[in-house]
Amino acid sequence: MTRLFVIVLARDRKHVDNKIKELENLGIPYKIICGERLNHPNVVYRAPKGKYDAINFGASLIPKDVDIVVMNDVDTIIHNFHLAFRHLKDEKVALVFGTEMVKEGPQNLFFRILNPIRRKIPIAASGELMFIRRGVLERVIPLKPCKAEDTYILFRVLEHGYKIVFCEDCYAETERTETAEQEEIYKRRTVTGIYQALSYTKPPLLIRLFYFLLPLISPLFLILGRKGYYWTRGVLLGFLDHLRHDRSGSWEPTYVK
Repeated sequence: MTRLFVIVLARDRKHVDNKIKELENLGIPYKIICGERLNHPNVVYRAPKGKYDAINFGASLIPKDVDIVVMNDVDTIIHNFHLAFRHLKDEKVALVFGTEMVKEGPQNLFFRILNPIRRKIPIAASGELMFIRRGVLERVIPLKPCKAEDTYILFRVLEHGYKIVFCEDCYAETERTETAEQEEIYKRRTVTGIYQALSYTKPPLLIRLFYFLLPLISPLFLILGRKGYYWTRGVLLGFLDHLRHDRSGSWEPTYVK
């Protein structure tokens, strides 16, 4: 029988109570790695350094008999959790990641653009809900500081030659940015993190080619109006952060000269 274990990443206590109720209703063992101290047996304190650090730390808490590790963000609601296991019945599949479901804000449109691409080319993962075989996770950690730890894991798994699946039927409902200006900041961080991940890994050539061309093709977003303008700015600023040798795994850019 396949045994699951959920690692939940939480910067602070917000949403923790709701996540505890959700996972206990699902009946799946879990640990929440939280940046605030809480009096609960399944909540473990870890000073916030970035999700990459929380994953490295959380991996040490996984029971030895666990087969599949699920990584989940605290500020999400999981839908169709069981559908990911259709793919994990194939022993060649090492990693399954779902999509985000964002009802409002600029990212609602963004995922309508991104997901058709990800069906063909796994250019980015969604860390809100990821399933990975325990033995594979042990091969890809410890993670180096990275702002896009989910895509970093994806690229490491692909680098090792494992099979991955993007499962849109299994998704995490969440809230994201509300304004185009906030979206610029979010895109900047994510793009910086993806280029960090590329500097640490060697995913398939088609993925590397996509990100080589991304700064050149990002102005195409301008046809989408104000949202596209800030997406373009976020992509280009993220690429510049990478060129400035940002090696931080946290939200704030840190440049290494």
